[in-house]
Amino acid sequence: MSIRRRGVLIVVDIVDFANDLVQERIDQALAARLLAAKPALAAHSFLFCENCDGPIPEARRLAQPGCTQCVDCLSLAELKGARHAR
Repeated sequence: MSIRRRGVLIVVDIVDFANDLVQERIDQALAARLLAAKPALAAHSFLFCENCDGPIPEARRLAQPGCTQCVDCLSLAELKGARHAR
């Protein structure tokens, strides 16, 4: 198979194309398996905030596996971090 572009003959090797396609499919399958396994590897969320000992709502624990702080404490920590980043 060959293609002409701007007067230059470009030869496309069909075997190389097929190998690239197979490698891309393998990479996609591996990425999908890693993504599927990720929730199982996530840390268990705390029931209570490590800073204020207030309860962490179940919706937050489900949405953010491995969370250790309530939304208020996390927001304060992010504000302090942003202030010190300047």
